[in-house]
Amino acid sequence: MLTRKQHELICFIEDRLATTGVSPSFEEMKEALDLKSKSGVHRLISALEERGYIKRLPNRARALEILRVPERADGAAPKPATAGRDLPEPANDVVEIPLHGRIAAGVPIEAFEGSTSLPVPAALLGAGEHYALEVSGDSMVEAGILDGDYALIRKQEVARDGEIVVALIDDSEATLKYFRHEGAMVRLDPANRAYDPQRYTPAQVRVQGKLAGILRRYA
Repeated sequence: MLTRKQHELICFIEDRLATTGVSPSFEEMKEALDLKSKSGVHRLISALEERGYIKRLPNRARALEILRVPERADGAAPKPATAGRDLPEPANDVVEIPLHGRIAAGVPIEAFEGSTSLPVPAALLGAGEHYALEVSGDSMVEAGILDGDYALIRKQEVARDGEIVVALIDDSEATLKYFRHEGAMVRLDPANRAYDPQRYTPAQVRVQGKLAGILRRYA
């Protein structure tokens, strides 16, 4: 037998999963149930988990799975549990992607110096394989890319004019720039009026990926 608040919470979670496929945040649950603190939500979640109504999914932020649902107070028939339902991935899942050193947003520098990993919200990434590079320099500031940001890069070897790419130059140095063709040359444009475009022959430049997003940490 569930308490009124437990019943309200599981119905709220069920409705949110059914409409968006994403578990509500603890703040949203607190407001929906008119609770004074998130600790009350934690207690309700733990009670529902102990009674076998929900399960917390490991290695995911705020991801809940409903195992069974009680009869609703409005007389509506219980909806099927979400287990096995083809729902979109929670928007704030965190995934680990390789972090390959620093990349210049000014002049080219050595890239891919070592490899660790960086936790990234899955919502920032689309399909495909990704890696991250720490930005060094200020030549892309007018595109909103600042020194110390993490550039999230989707691996690909081709690019269209106007896309921001990781360009590997002479197989030794990499830079983050706008990619454009200029006659028989490849032009890499900064997003800072203080810097000049860089021009190379196509044989000198290999696209290593396209910018998919930026992750910024605030002190």
